[in-house]
Order: sequence, then structure tokens, then C-alpha cells
Amino acid sequence: MNKTKRIIAGSLAALTISLGFAGCGESASSSSSDSGDAAKVYNIGICQLIQHDALDAATKGFKDALTEKLGADNVKFDEQNAQGDSQNCITICNQFVSSNYDLILGNGTAALQAAYTATDTIPILGTSVTNYATALEISDWKGYTGINISGTTDLAPLDQQAELAKELLPDKKTVGILYCSAEANSKYQVDTITPYFEKEGYTVKEYSFSDSNDLAAVTTTACDEADFLYIPTDNTAAANAENVNNIAFEKKIPVIAGEEGICKGCGIATLSISYYDLGKKTGEMAYDILVNGKDVSTMEIQNASTTKKYDADRCKALGIEVPDGFETVE
Repeated sequence: MNKTKRIIAGSLAALTISLGFAGCGESASSSSSDSGDAAKVYNIGICQLIQHDALDAATKGFKDALTEKLGADNVKFDEQNAQGDSQNCITICNQFVSSNYDLILGNGTAALQAAYTATDTIPILGTSVTNYATALEISDWKGYTGINISGTTDLAPLDQQAELAKELLPDKKTVGILYCSAEANSKYQVDTITPYFEKEGYTVKEYSFSDSNDLAAVTTTACDEADFLYIPTDNTAAANAENVNNIAFEKKIPVIAGEEGICKGCGIATLSISYYDLGKKTGEMAYDILVNGKDVSTMEIQNASTTKKYDADRCKALGIEVPDGFETVE
């Protein structure tokens, strides 16, 4: 399967290269002057799946970490946003490969997958990716990929997410899990967290939407049939969190969020990670690869620490009392 993907990607490269993306075109591994003693300039391609708070923060953290470690004059970033389109991810990553960049960052699962199909030689790091085994279809997961990919995961412990819901909403009976069916990692989270919710005594109902066009209708149905909603770390939901809030808050349905960006948009609480810190950790991994010669194929996937957070205004409006141990969403 991997070989087939890369053959397809290779043929796509010739077609997509002419499309071009602004900012691409400098060849990698340049130096700051003609002197042999000049510091190496590293060229990094960043493919971000979509623009929303979480992914934006991860990209910023990544760039800040590498700029701090390498110096602003010694690293150049070609940052491209795919606007939520996986085909754009393919075009962008093929462009990075043709430019022979030193490293590629795939921010979001589809971005990581596009980089994976584009090259098996250039080091690739992922961030804001929920599950690498699912994303890369690796059946015998060992904590590292064994190929030219490593990175960081944004998955907070799902058993603790279910416990957080029970802590805040002990009298609710039914949870509706709202997610985008086009995102494999969202479905993975749904399947994983369902038994944890059931262990806490909830009846679980799934509500999937295919894209932003049917999000409102599906959210309305979920709010009519469930006592509260849970939204995993889902990029489409994150980009449309305000639309979810307009429906759920009006119907007085609480939303437990899989990450802080969604919580800001529509949630009452989340077991949160810092996407900025996640990006910084990914940048530190990039430095180890580029400067210290670390083998990306054996680098274990890293994660971030978690914090219980809540939205004070929504909790107050919905009459939800928040116990000690929670921080407010900023």
C-alpha cells in the first residue's frame, strides 16, 4: 500500500508542480553566504490543513522553537494552508519535495498523509495528529513509525475526558458524539471513548456530518436527542465551532470539547492541551533531526501534558457548577 501511494504521489508531482504556491521555489540546503564557514540555512515546508486556533498555535510554536534554536537567519519557512482540502495538501507537499526542502511539517492528519505519500526520504514531522497508527495504516504499532516520519499527538486521554464529563454533568443520561465522518482520526476517537462514556453510565449516540454543509442539520438533531454533546479533536468541527454554539447554546445543551479551541467556540469544558506547546515540542524534534542527526524513523511520538479547563460564562449561563481543579479557558 505504501509503495502504491508513493507511486501515485510521484505521478501527481509532475502535474501539480506547475500549479505552484506562493512562497515556494527556493532550493533547500542553501547557505547564508558563499563562505564555507557560513551557517547552514535550513528550508522547512509547513503544510497546515486548515486555519483555526489550534492548528495556528501549533504552527507558531513549531516556528518559534526552530527560530530560537537555529537563529532567524538560519531557517526559512514556506508556510502553506490547504484550506481544509486534502488535494491541496497533496499539491503543497509535492511542491516541497520538488524544492528538496530539509524537512516537512504536516499540521493535521491529511497534511501528514500527503507528505507521507510525497516522499520516503525527506524527514517528516506531524503535529495536531490524533493517532499515527490510524493515519499511516500501521498495524503493528510500536510507538514509532519505522519510516521517515515522527511527530506529536494532540490526543488527550479519552478515559479522562469521559470522567471530566461525569464530574460536571453527573445527572445527564445521554451523550451525543458529534464528529466529521471524513476525518479518520475523529472516528477513531469516537470508537475509543464510547466504552468510557458507557462505563460512566451514559447512553451514547453518534452524530456524524460529512462536511460543513450538513453540520447545522446534524447538530440540531443531536441537540434534540441528547442531553449533552461531546466533540473530539475534529478539524471541521473546530473550524465551525461558532455554528455549533449558535445551535447548542440556544437549546441549552452543554458541549464537552476534545480540545481548547473547540471549547472556546462552543464548549463548557475540556481536558486541554496547549497546541502552542505541542508545536514547540515538534520544533525541538526537528532541531534534533536537522542538527543532532537523530533518526526520525526511531523517534517516538510525543504528547503534551493536560489541564482541566472550563468556560466560565457558558457554565454560569447553563447553571453548571465547576469543582476545584479547573482553570478558565483563556
